[in-house]
Amino acid sequence: MNRRRCIKLLASASAALALGGTGYGFYEAVHVRVERPTVTLSRLPKTFDGLRVAFLSDILHGPYTEADHLTTIVRTTRMLDPDLILLGGDYALRDRRHIGPCFAELGKLRAPLGVFGVLGTHDYRLGVDETRAEMDRAKIVELTNAGVNLKRGEDRFWLAGVDDMEAGRPELNDALRGIPYGDACVLLSHNPAFADTIQGNRVDLVLSGATHGGQVRLPLVGSPWLYSETDRKYRAGLVQAPETRVYVSRGLGVSGLPVRFHCRPELTLLTLRSPVA
Repeated sequence: MNRRRCIKLLASASAALALGGTGYGFYEAVHVRVERPTVTLSRLPKTFDGLRVAFLSDILHGPYTEADHLTTIVRTTRMLDPDLILLGGDYALRDRRHIGPCFAELGKLRAPLGVFGVLGTHDYRLGVDETRAEMDRAKIVELTNAGVNLKRGEDRFWLAGVDDMEAGRPELNDALRGIPYGDACVLLSHNPAFADTIQGNRVDLVLSGATHGGQVRLPLVGSPWLYSETDRKYRAGLVQAPETRVYVSRGLGVSGLPVRFHCRPELTLLTLRSPVA
C-alpha cells in the first residue's frame, strides 16, 4: 500500500470515528440513567431509615432538552415513587421563554414530603425573578438560604439550601438558622465546590449538580471541560469534602454542545439510611 493510499484510509477512518462518536453523543445525551446510591447519615432518626429522595439537577430545558424529553423525565420520576423530590437548579437554557414551560412540567411532580429546589447560575442569567415566580406557581418550595424540618411522628430531620455560588449570595448561617446541633441536615447547593466552605459538623450531606459529570469524557484525557482541580474533584458521585460528604449528579441536560460521551444524564434516586435501624 503506497503512502498516499495509507493517508487516505487513515483520514477516512478518523472521519468515521468522529461521525460515529458524534452520533453516539447525541444518543447518549437523551438516554437518562437512574442512579440508586445509598448513603448512611449518622444522625438520621430511625423513622426516616430508607427514605427515598429523587434528585434532579441541570435540566436546562430548551433547544437540547426538549419538551418530550422533559415529560419523560417527570414521568420516570413519578414512577419511582420517591418520598421527597429535590431540584438542584439550572432549569432552562439560552432563552427565558423556556422557563415557564419547564416549570409547567415540573409542577406535575408530587411527593409525600414535598418538592423543594434551589437556584443555579443559568437561572440568574435568564431571569431569576421569573424563575422564582414559576417555581412558586408550580408549588415547588424554594430554599435559597433557608431551611425546613421534615417530620415523621415525633422525629425530624432538616433540609436546607443555599444560593448559587457564582451568581448569587450563598449564606450558610441563614440556611441553617434554628437547626439544633445534633439534628441531621441535608443541604442543597447547585455548585458542589460550596462544600469546601462548610466548617464544623453542621451538614450531613450536600446534594449538588453544575458539573454535568464533565459531559464529555474521553479515554486517557478525562473531561476536558472540567478545568480546575476542584471541578475534577467534584465531577460526579459521592465525594468526601473537608467537613461533610457531597453527592454530585451528572445532571439531566447539556450545554455548550448537545452531546454527552461516556457520561449519561442522571436521575438520582437516593436512599438514606439510619445507623440505628
